[in-house]
Amino acid sequence: MITSPKPGCWTDPRHSNLAGPSGAVFCAGGSVCYSGGAALLAPFMTLAANRIVAGDAVPIWSVVPPGQTALGLAAVLLGLALGVPAGRAGLRMVGPLIGLAGLLWLVIQGAPVLLDGAGDYARVSPAAGFWCLLVIFALLMADAITALKPGPYQRALLLAAAVAALAAVLGSGVLSPLSVMQEFSARRDAFASEATRHLWLAFGSLGMAGIIGFPLGVLGHRKPALRGAILPVLSFLQTIPSLAMFGLMIPLLGWVGATVPGARSLGIAGIGFAPAFVALVLYSLLPVVGNTVAGLAATPAQALDAARGIGMTAGQRLWRVELPIGLPVILTGLRIVLVQNIGLAVIAGLIGGGGFGTFVFQGLNQTATDLILLGALPTVALALTAAIVMDILVDLTRRLPKETP
Repeated sequence: MITSPKPGCWTDPRHSNLAGPSGAVFCAGGSVCYSGGAALLAPFMTLAANRIVAGDAVPIWSVVPPGQTALGLAAVLLGLALGVPAGRAGLRMVGPLIGLAGLLWLVIQGAPVLLDGAGDYARVSPAAGFWCLLVIFALLMADAITALKPGPYQRALLLAAAVAALAAVLGSGVLSPLSVMQEFSARRDAFASEATRHLWLAFGSLGMAGIIGFPLGVLGHRKPALRGAILPVLSFLQTIPSLAMFGLMIPLLGWVGATVPGARSLGIAGIGFAPAFVALVLYSLLPVVGNTVAGLAATPAQALDAARGIGMTAGQRLWRVELPIGLPVILTGLRIVLVQNIGLAVIAGLIGGGGFGTFVFQGLNQTATDLILLGALPTVALALTAAIVMDILVDLTRRLPKETP
């Protein structure tokens, strides 16, 4: 028998504890589907006279002729319906895929129809309804994948399949009528350059934070007095707002570039790549140092005693006992840093540091929404991909056999 403790939340007596994953999924799935129904009533696309002016809202049932609308809308509704059933993770996985296919169908078919006869400078863009449905299907898919409990290799295959599917859609040109893709076509070379700069900022600052933070974490683990001095300072740096941190680097590195011989030839100046890079490194130190200390401290005292008993030196204990045990925690800190820096690197565009933030702030200055999306969407995709990859690495390190002294 199925009971309903509160409206919209259906539970099975076998999973009556709402804190459990199977009991909660009915409530969460029902809420998501209600949200999906509301998103269907929101504007699905917008048609504007040019790239700057606000466009006219187009509902989902008016995007394409009725026959094509029925097909796409049926796929979206079926995707929402199949995404709910608890205990059927495979079915819940198929639902979002059907819904996403329906969304893609409506956009591909609708963009040329809306642009037909609208003028040479007309632009068509996905609107709030599309983005809400996209997020809803992504959440349903994530919930279904969690219920399937895939291992790290299965998650890697799913990620590779998702990236390949996205690359195939973007590379096919079926989305070229959309305004954001027209912005990309007009800035193709600049996009490649800024993407490279964004990757250098995010991954370069991660590497530098690791080079600085790991030794500090080891010293902090070994010397509590040093740990008590370092961690409060790094915590204070985290409290500085990101815009303020980037701003503080401008006069500081400007002075270094002007007074230190050879600094300017190395690219150190008040604006540009250097201040953004230094700010990201400073923001990265607390997670790296803190998680290194926590990871090394997780080593059982019995393992350390056994290592000492067989004559291991302090260095051998670190590399052969403490580090393998603490590696998942240390990698978790690196995951936090990487995802954080991919997002914060957007602010580099405000001080001439490049990256995807260049398009974001150009779009804000020009009130060009799709130019903002040209910087924001790849940033979000890169952050999600990095988070999944780092989660896979953390899971793999937990499965590695640990050496027993």
